[in-house]
Amino acid sequence: MEKKRYNIAVEATLEVIGGKWKCVILCHLTHGKKRTNELKKLMPNITQKMLTQQLRELEDDGVINRISYNQVPPKVEYELSEYGKSLQSILDSLCAWGESHITKVYGDKHDVLEESILNQK
Repeated sequence: MEKKRYNIAVEATLEVIGGKWKCVILCHLTHGKKRTNELKKLMPNITQKMLTQQLRELEDDGVINRISYNQVPPKVEYELSEYGKSLQSILDSLCAWGESHITKVYGDKHDVLEESILNQK
């Protein structure tokens, strides 16, 4: 494997959790294991193809675990790996900054944030 070169360490972070959906997926997984269809319901604007791609990339990077149960019909769940749990403070900071930003731009955050377990902190 060829060694990568980064100009600044945040590039390495963004390579793993960057993009529109990865942090959202990770935030949902901080609340426990989820099946693919559960994640899809929590993120109705993501396509199935994109969800599958993002889950595979997060798994390849060792941030989440894919748990396959040997049963019929097949059952697969995703959870944060121990390595992925080390992102908790980053995810919390991103959420806190996002709430502050929403309040600054829109006023009452409840006017623009969907009702969700993630928004009840």
